[in-house]
Amino acid sequence: MNAEPADQIRLLEVQALDSRIAQLDHKRKNLPEHTELERLAADLSQLRDLLVAARTEDSDTAREQTKAEQDVDLVRQRAVRDQQRMDSGILTSPKDLENLQRELASLAKRQSDLEDVVLEVMERRENAQERAAELGGRVASLEAKVVEAEQRKSEALAGIDAEGFTVAKERETLAAGIPDDLLKLYDKLRGQQAGIGAARLYQKRCEGCRLELNITELNEVRAAPANTVVRCENCRRILVRTADSGL
Repeated sequence: MNAEPADQIRLLEVQALDSRIAQLDHKRKNLPEHTELERLAADLSQLRDLLVAARTEDSDTAREQTKAEQDVDLVRQRAVRDQQRMDSGILTSPKDLENLQRELASLAKRQSDLEDVVLEVMERRENAQERAAELGGRVASLEAKVVEAEQRKSEALAGIDAEGFTVAKERETLAAGIPDDLLKLYDKLRGQQAGIGAARLYQKRCEGCRLELNITELNEVRAAPANTVVRCENCRRILVRTADSGL
């Protein structure tokens, strides 16, 4: 294949732009904000689960406290009625009085036990409320970090897209001036060779595979006319000769 030396040099410029486009694609996929947002999402999910659990415990203990307080009130009311009967003098039988006194003592013990239950439930509810408040604050803080990270990601992507658009337009303009057969070969090789289809021969070394040409290969390149498209014998990329090729 033949191509003017200027077209071959232009192909190196296209290669540089393609490499930059590949770098931008890699940068887009590997923004640190992607990893940061994944970590924040995982942390948020865990904290939200804990917050739901704390709020559920608060709600459950609120109902439990109400029930315990109602039980205390029922016992207290019964004790008041029994005490009123005791104080009224209606009961004259010693046995009835003794039974009522025992019941009052039992009610007092029951009331004391239930009041202890109320206090224990109130303590558990207070702890749940404190946990919910603390977790709610942590969730809000992480949500703010997510918003900030999303903003940074959007700004970074906008910058990458803007540069990518500029580079792609420049690439399109340059490629339009390169012969179709040379460009097709380049694109084919670029797909086969990790994105590098053309490389400069610099000081006897192929910049595609980084290997130095041996004396036989160098002599063949020297002997080839300037408009001949030569290929690296090692990596088969298009090898572009320049003033500093060392020939």
